[in-house]
Parts: sequence; structure tokens; C-alpha cells
Amino acid sequence: MIDHVSIAVRDLAASAALYDKALAPLGLTRLVSRAATVGFGKTYPEFWLNARPDASPAPPDNGTHICLRAPDEAAVRAFHAAALASGCVSAGDPGPRQGLMTGYIAAFITDPDGNKIEAATFPKKA
Repeated sequence: MIDHVSIAVRDLAASAALYDKALAPLGLTRLVSRAATVGFGKTYPEFWLNARPDASPAPPDNGTHICLRAPDEAAVRAFHAAALASGCVSAGDPGPRQGLMTGYIAAFITDPDGNKIEAATFPKKA
């Protein structure tokens, strides 16, 4: 249903370096680098960073967040750890969650621009 998403960042180079590390456990790599935008994905850019050097950080709890699919729980944990090591803050430690339809494993981070990003995996039931 959704083809790609974009987030605004004030420092494109710093944010690209941060997301290089945080997205790697999810299988996303930098595919496009331009003067004002960087795109990450598996085979085509699905997650974009757009330079907005004059923007203010998003206010806390503004209700907007993006969830990226992780292949397994280890990837969720690695995403969270890499993001924290790169300057993000935790908005929810890795662990089980109960959604409306099913349980899942997820972690949430907030980047230096106030963007809330989640990594989630939906384990198969035995």
C-alpha cells in the first residue's frame, strides 16, 4: 500500500551516517545520495531523508511515527542498539507488544530531529 516514506532532517550527513548503522540490521542500505536527499532500501529507495536545515525538531509525542519491518527479533534489538549508539534516544525498548490483531516484537527510537521510528517483527506462531 505505501511505496516509500520521507522524513525531514536538519543535518543530512549526520542523519545519513546514523541511519546507515541503524537500518543495516533491517536489511536497508543507502541506495541514493544527492545534495538534499538520501534514500535507503533493499532494491529501491523506500525510506528517504530530506535535508531541511532550517526546520525545528518535531515536538515530542506529536503522534507521527514510521514502522519498518524487521526479519526477526535479533534485528529489532540490533536496530535499537545501533540507533542509540548513533545518537538516538529510546522511545520503547525492544520487547513483546500486543497489537489489536496479534502479538509482535518491536523497539522504538527518536532521532535527533524528533522522528519516531519503530522496527517490528511478527514471529510465526507454532
